[in-house]
Amino acid sequence: MVTSRWTAAPAQAASYRRRGAVLERAILDAALEQLSTVGWNGLTMEGVAAGAQTGKAAVYRRWPSKEDLVADALQSGLPTIETAPDLGSVREDLLELCRQAREAMFSRPGFALRAVIHECDPLQAERFHSVIFDGVVEPMIRLLREVITRGIERKEVRADAANGYVFDAIPAMMMYRSKMRGSEWGDRDLEEMIDQLMVPLLRTGTC
Repeated sequence: MVTSRWTAAPAQAASYRRRGAVLERAILDAALEQLSTVGWNGLTMEGVAAGAQTGKAAVYRRWPSKEDLVADALQSGLPTIETAPDLGSVREDLLELCRQAREAMFSRPGFALRAVIHECDPLQAERFHSVIFDGVVEPMIRLLREVITRGIERKEVRADAANGYVFDAIPAMMMYRSKMRGSEWGDRDLEEMIDQLMVPLLRTGTC
């Protein structure tokens, strides 16, 4: 059951009227906050309105459904990793990239995204496929491709390693263990994944 924190906005707070982009940002932030605390199943449009200190009608005017609101909140709030690390070796580059991915996973928008992934049924999850793929999966794969291609050029990595199965390995492992085993991915966990999975997978025959 949703706690009183999210039930009804006080009249005094509701009387403070924000408009346009300022109000929309407050609503999106409130949606992310609710997702990260009470999850997808606990999120309500009324609770979001309360968190944004506005009326429920203001939320529904912009987003006719919970799914529409959450899709925009995730799209606007997901952290991005813009640049692939270049620390001199493929191992160190992959490890740093994983650390950055972990920080994104455990940010407030990251918790919100995980709530959606973990709690939505398959039909609901379809609504968020493009947000998750375009906002999370594709950028990570692009950076992995850059790191691995650089490793091939330095002859650290076998020439045929730049393929979709290899690029999928880290995101799939991090998401699987986070969802199925509740892993928080400490530094040692990341190092073991890189050293025991990725480095042997990428290693050239002469290394």
